[in-house]
Amino acid sequence: MNTELTEEEMRRALFGESEVPASAINLHVQDTAPDVVIVEPAKVTKKKKVSKAFTPRLKVTLRVGNEFEGKMHEMVHEADTLSSLVAEQEATKTARKKFRFVEVVSVESM
Repeated sequence: MNTELTEEEMRRALFGESEVPASAINLHVQDTAPDVVIVEPAKVTKKKKVSKAFTPRLKVTLRVGNEFEGKMHEMVHEADTLSSLVAEQEATKTARKKFRFVEVVSVESM
């Protein structure tokens, strides 16, 4: 008895007889591409400058002063962001450069 089976015989034993796919029959037929391919250069288009659309802005109102429980001034800071927290931090940071006491009154969209 022959104990060495070919791959094809093992496949038939495991999976049964199946139809042979068409690609297996036509192994010798190949589609060949031409060696030289002519590609037309793409037309260069100039990029149009996009005008700046609406920029989200927030207006932060602060009360600032240098004396504890003294005279306070009102200050307005405009931030180019959608985040109220970032706008608030940015305004506070700017105000701290000149004033010792900073209090946020409101954050509104413009």
